[in-house]
Amino acid sequence: MYNRKALEYLTKWSRKIDRKPLILRGARQVGKTTLVNNFSENFKQYIYLNLEETEDKQIFEQNYSFENLLSAIFFIKQKEKKVKNTLIFIDEIQNSAEAVKQLRYFYEKSPDIYVIAAGSLLETLMSKNISFPVGRVEYLFLQAFSFEEYLWAINNKTLVELWNKIPLPEYAHNKLLSTFNIYSLIGGMPDIIKNYIKNNDIVALNSIYESLIVSYLDDVEKYAQSKKEAKIIRFVIKNAFFEAGNRIKFNGFAKSNYKSREIGETIAILENTHLLKLIYPTTNTQLPIVSDTKKSPKLQILDTGLVNYFAGLQQEIFNSNDIQKVYKGKIAEHIVSQELKYAFPSILHNLNFWVREKKQSNAEVDFVLPFDDKLIPIEVKSGATGRLRSLHQFIDLAPHNLAVRIYAGKLRIEKTKTITGKEFYLLNLPYYLTSKIKEYLKYFVDTIEQ
Repeated sequence: MYNRKALEYLTKWSRKIDRKPLILRGARQVGKTTLVNNFSENFKQYIYLNLEETEDKQIFEQNYSFENLLSAIFFIKQKEKKVKNTLIFIDEIQNSAEAVKQLRYFYEKSPDIYVIAAGSLLETLMSKNISFPVGRVEYLFLQAFSFEEYLWAINNKTLVELWNKIPLPEYAHNKLLSTFNIYSLIGGMPDIIKNYIKNNDIVALNSIYESLIVSYLDDVEKYAQSKKEAKIIRFVIKNAFFEAGNRIKFNGFAKSNYKSREIGETIAILENTHLLKLIYPTTNTQLPIVSDTKKSPKLQILDTGLVNYFAGLQQEIFNSNDIQKVYKGKIAEHIVSQELKYAFPSILHNLNFWVREKKQSNAEVDFVLPFDDKLIPIEVKSGATGRLRSLHQFIDLAPHNLAVRIYAGKLRIEKTKTITGKEFYLLNLPYYLTSKIKEYLKYFVDTIEQ
């Protein structure tokens, strides 16, 4: 059993007075079923329904009243209805629109029963004419393992304690950096981590990476509306790994003859499955962040480990002491984007980057994040601070003087100047602390105000 941060959320959810059925969202194979199975140990009685199984699905297809449906569930699963501390988990709920409909009645008529639902293709169901019980359910989004969860999985308690200290003790840097490099290489998919911890063999992971991509390709038949759409979806999935971290154009994506509309619609479908995500630019240097969807977005994949394997980058990363030197810095930027999503786990929060596009003065900052009343620029780059030219341009335009550089070096704060002479403070944050960026931004501000 591996600890997941989502278990903390589930515990808080279970203690709510006005608790609603919980819908667990996320991509295939990120550990949704395992998470709930582990959480079920907190209950006196656990009922697991898998709607890919005919017997379980048919319970919801008999047009029962809710009372009879509930009785049928307890009878077929040979559980006692009078047991109060009962958790019901409805897995692969996307296979039954009626099961989705019944969630509201668990909330309205049996609020004493704890109900969680999940499904690997649930997001595609949400885009169809299926009535989700708005206001009667709540949601939790689950991602692949974060670096923090990876530290828990390898059971290095000393490293976890050091990682959680703010500021980080300098002597912990080398060990955390080398551990993060391994995490960046293999990624955060649960089966990958489990196998690596057991066998300590990167080559042995290849068959698991292959099976993961095959499972995503097999899913195409379940949500494609036509053979042509299925063909385009498969094309985008297979080529997305080579485009990860790049700014993309829909028209002629991956040197294809597909039109902008075809690729745009396909990517929208795959965004619903959480296999990939588009990160759009903003031209703002202060809040609010306004995404410019007319400009080319960056493509982010579910997991950096998948990108490394399918783009053939594993050996280069393994031999490098700084992931910034690999693939023109795209892998470093990609793993940082993945860790930033853990720092801002809400499904409603979108990452953005900053651009200034003029004929003779283009600039691009890797990410911008809201903090207090400021929009903080973040560059993922090694080397001297004087090379951060785009960051300097952002600071020159911004109404504040705070910036972040994420890199392979040690944690430090420095006072420096832009090329034009504006003084600003730079938080130099090691890769492995990216998901703690909110805590370190507070530490950053507190330190320079002392």
